[in-house]
Amino acid sequence: MFGLLEPLVARRILLGKEMVSLYEAVQEFVVAESAGEVLGCGALHVIWKDIGEVRTLLVREDRLHEGIGGRIVEVLEARAIELGLERLFCLTFEVSFFTRHGFAPIGEHVVDPDVYAQLLRSPDAGVAEFLDLAHVKPNTLGNTRMLKHL
Repeated sequence: MFGLLEPLVARRILLGKEMVSLYEAVQEFVVAESAGEVLGCGALHVIWKDIGEVRTLLVREDRLHEGIGGRIVEVLEARAIELGLERLFCLTFEVSFFTRHGFAPIGEHVVDPDVYAQLLRSPDAGVAEFLDLAHVKPNTLGNTRMLKHL
């Protein structure tokens, strides 16, 4: 997964992740492979009791447009439903891809004030991106915040 991620980070398509962060989140990932070769991956991170985030969705560049990313999203959605989540969030440059998969751009207020106050306590950068906090904006320029109701 790290090998797929590095070139995208270098081109500023995805935010960088330390190897330790990938290991810490390994249980959140789905990996697409063929003949033992990693073709793509994506993670489902639970943000709140009813909200999850699709994170680190990527497909090997030479295997784009084969449906691999869409299949990964389907598996992540199924996991989200199993966990009782009702909404999925993503922060992406790939707006058309996520729109085809039922996501839509969102505004600032997607949770009630009590939940917002609780989420502010999270040290997770992805939660800060979900909340659209000012301190993460330099890392998210050009990205679109999107949400899907399951």
